[in-house]
Amino acid sequence: MAHGTQIGFEIPDQSAELEARLKAAIDRSVEHLLALQAPDGYWHAELEADTTLESDYIFYLHLLGKADPERVSKLANYVRRRQLPDGGWNIYYGGPAEVNATVKAYVALRLAGDAAEAPHMQRAAERARALGGLGQTNSFTRFYLAMVGAIEWEKVPAIPPELMLAPDWFFLNIYEMSSWTRAIVVPMMILYARKPSWKLPAGVCVDELYSDPARRIPSFAWDRELFTWRNLFLAADRVFKLYERLPWKPLRRRALRAAERWMFEHLERSDGLGAIYPAMMNSIFALLALGYGADDPLTVREVRQLARFEIEQDDTIRVQPCLSPVWDTCIAMVALEEAGLPPDHPALIRATDWLLDRQIFGPGDWQKKCDGRPGGWAFEFRNDFYPDVDDTAFVLMALQRVDYPDRTRLEQAIRRGLEWLLSMQNRDGGWGAFDKDNDRWVLTQVPFADHNAMIDPSTADVTARALECLGRYGWPAEHPVVQRAVSFLRREQTPEGPWYGRWGVNYIYGTSGVLRALEPLGMAARDFARRAVEWLRGVQNPDGGFGESIASYDDPNRKGQGTSTPSQTAWALIGLLAAAAPEPKARCSDPAVVRAIEYLLATQKPDGSWDEAEFTGTGFPRVFYLKYHLYRNYFPLYALARYRNLSGGTEPFHAVTLRPEAFAPRRPGEAER
Repeated sequence: MAHGTQIGFEIPDQSAELEARLKAAIDRSVEHLLALQAPDGYWHAELEADTTLESDYIFYLHLLGKADPERVSKLANYVRRRQLPDGGWNIYYGGPAEVNATVKAYVALRLAGDAAEAPHMQRAAERARALGGLGQTNSFTRFYLAMVGAIEWEKVPAIPPELMLAPDWFFLNIYEMSSWTRAIVVPMMILYARKPSWKLPAGVCVDELYSDPARRIPSFAWDRELFTWRNLFLAADRVFKLYERLPWKPLRRRALRAAERWMFEHLERSDGLGAIYPAMMNSIFALLALGYGADDPLTVREVRQLARFEIEQDDTIRVQPCLSPVWDTCIAMVALEEAGLPPDHPALIRATDWLLDRQIFGPGDWQKKCDGRPGGWAFEFRNDFYPDVDDTAFVLMALQRVDYPDRTRLEQAIRRGLEWLLSMQNRDGGWGAFDKDNDRWVLTQVPFADHNAMIDPSTADVTARALECLGRYGWPAEHPVVQRAVSFLRREQTPEGPWYGRWGVNYIYGTSGVLRALEPLGMAARDFARRAVEWLRGVQNPDGGFGESIASYDDPNRKGQGTSTPSQTAWALIGLLAAAAPEPKARCSDPAVVRAIEYLLATQKPDGSWDEAEFTGTGFPRVFYLKYHLYRNYFPLYALARYRNLSGGTEPFHAVTLRPEAFAPRRPGEAER
């Protein structure tokens, strides 16, 4: 079924040939994507990261006492083959050597049996020293080295469990940290208190990684100005370390119990702590430090969860940072729906069944600052403490276009999801990912905040996703919720016109998301949106595609610059299309649109897929990046289908429309509609 409303958008001349090529490309892509669906109804492809994961995994297997030689050998093969010609390792495809990745790879390969005198190891050590050696490593790298006695605990930022006792109103408490930092750091508090005396094997050390001949690691640098937040926290770090030397710590036992209780509670209702690699690994280390053996049932359960991230292929093993089935499923659904898959197609019904079963109705950390009812979705298979706004908004858009047989169940799920989404809007009008009003900037100055993700403030890309969702459900531009969000986006727009991308690379991703959000609100023709469109046109590559290097996170002058990729071309095209036909019967004569279409058609493979070597996903900007292996397929499909539909097709089927009036407050005792 369709509404039957014609969209006024015409494909330029030579449309007959282009339409035929377009149809063939879309059909191939649909067939390819349908073939990837799991029998249970979800989509899930590899989520790739850098070699720090494999390096840490070798380290972890050693400490666990489960360093099976064959597994370690396969992990080491993967690490070795990604060594750069200069001897180092990078954190994204095509990037320069990075000190933490290089130090971790060196230690891992030494644990795997590679001799320090081997040419590739000598080059690695030399490159590590050139990058600053151990003195330039971040706090988490130092923490791991301290656990095995390779460096002194004095060189690690203090992470005392006493932080668990800070009340909710105190400016430094665990719920002012981002959800992922919280899950990573709480087990580290246990480890910091216990200070396990694990050791590297005889003959394995890190002495050759010191850039200072005296083998000293400099303390974290103080600001030149006396009174700064960084200096305050560095002073606090010294106080904590003095406290750590005391023979009697009056709050330690109580604090340690609080950290243990928090960790054990969060190990339930999830596939591992936070369902993310570093938190899960740290929780296993913490269990070992607490006296749980490697063969204890609880440890075994958590080890098994982490092992699910392994991908064994030929003579290598690589490790994913987490699993992304909900995210992959909802985006695949939206792409297939845009491509014209019938709304009652079995693939969409199976996917809807699977998603409805994953809606979270239990409590979570987000409730510390939000009084809304549960109803969101998480990123992974099971992570009930951490539903997120981005996944929830995309799931709601996917469900809206399915002709699901149990309409009552679908409507109830959508209502609860939208209700949760609305409750998570921040005071500044935007949305963050996992928590509400998690924006205490001063915490980014804490010494162990050098992973660049200490807080979870409103971002343009997540705000745009929530806005797009509301627009597609019929919320008007003049509604206060929408106006506050648009005001936030206008404040976040850069002078050149684009928006920063927190969760995707980078300004192309952020700009596409905002323009896509403005389209259903009827705001894509506003002056500020037009500036963004002009910026997109200006960064198109000569081959017709779009690309942006991860280097733009370090140097904003490189925004929008990079090798063309299918996913980034699709994002840019989606943004251009959102603003291409703001009025009925408008004609698209934008050469940038046609050239982007031609790029996607020319680069599609015969099986309907696309190739993409670059990383276009973001974990922690400037620190950790991701490659979603389905980005290169479902985003181009959506972009091509959207272009075709705007050429004179009809609006898609909508199962549910929930405008603002559907969320009027209920009177006490009034039954839920």
